[in-house]
Amino acid sequence: MDQRSTEARHPDSADLHAQPAERVLSLLLEAQIAALSALRPALPAIERAAEAGALALGRGGRMGYAGAGSSGLMALADCLELAGTFGLPPDRSPMLFAGGADALLHMKGSVEDDPELARADVARAGLTSGDVLLVLSASGTTPYALAATDAAQARGVTVAGFANRAGSPLLQAADIPVLIETGPEMVAGSTRMGAATAQKVALNMLSVLVAIRLGHVHDGRMVNLVADNAKLVVRAARIVADLAHVPGPAAEAALSATGGAVKPAILVARGMGPDEARDALDRTGGRLGPLMG
Repeated sequence: MDQRSTEARHPDSADLHAQPAERVLSLLLEAQIAALSALRPALPAIERAAEAGALALGRGGRMGYAGAGSSGLMALADCLELAGTFGLPPDRSPMLFAGGADALLHMKGSVEDDPELARADVARAGLTSGDVLLVLSASGTTPYALAATDAAQARGVTVAGFANRAGSPLLQAADIPVLIETGPEMVAGSTRMGAATAQKVALNMLSVLVAIRLGHVHDGRMVNLVADNAKLVVRAARIVADLAHVPGPAAEAALSATGGAVKPAILVARGMGPDEARDALDRTGGRLGPLMG
């Protein structure tokens, strides 16, 4: 692929405007599936990024996200889910989105061209040596992404750069380059499509692996979730009941005894006292595995 692969014309897009709706949708779906196939060769790099993020968080540091436009939205979606799904405090996963909250209501393209904005966002996030920053840009040339990378590295932050174009400046600059070579879009240059889909799935996988390494996923359950709505309260009770092999009322009583914390509630439901459960988890670094024999 040449250096303009994210702007090139997709070979299947000829006369797309004149095709029947069923044909258009079929072509769009096939393009999305093809974009996902680009993730397989990226798996080793995604693993390295996840391990770096888990190491930073495990040491008490942070794993931040940065991006502009569609790539920034993919980063934001993953970032915001970490607190509810895996119980990660929001201040441990800062989000650097070009233009800030105002840009979420009206996305302005100009903010992605502002390197000073990126430098200010990195400084405001307080990232420092030992932290990790996940920087996303489909083309790998977005000034905001490149400036965020440079500013973060100057502070000793490890940067994992995600881009959809081989040899792009972001991949060259990143400590951990993650190439997801999705190629041309069905609507040329509209990287909110295949490129963004692949980026979002990459982040989904990365954050789950990070959570596993931190002990926040056990036997396919989100055992560190924050139950802050009715749905999640029910889910928390179900997780405790399933993993502790107790009926629903016993699971609910255990959650009550631990203030809603799922991990210690599982151990309480298995016979420990609340304080004993918390002490045991402290000894295992929050991992249930060694305590579930």
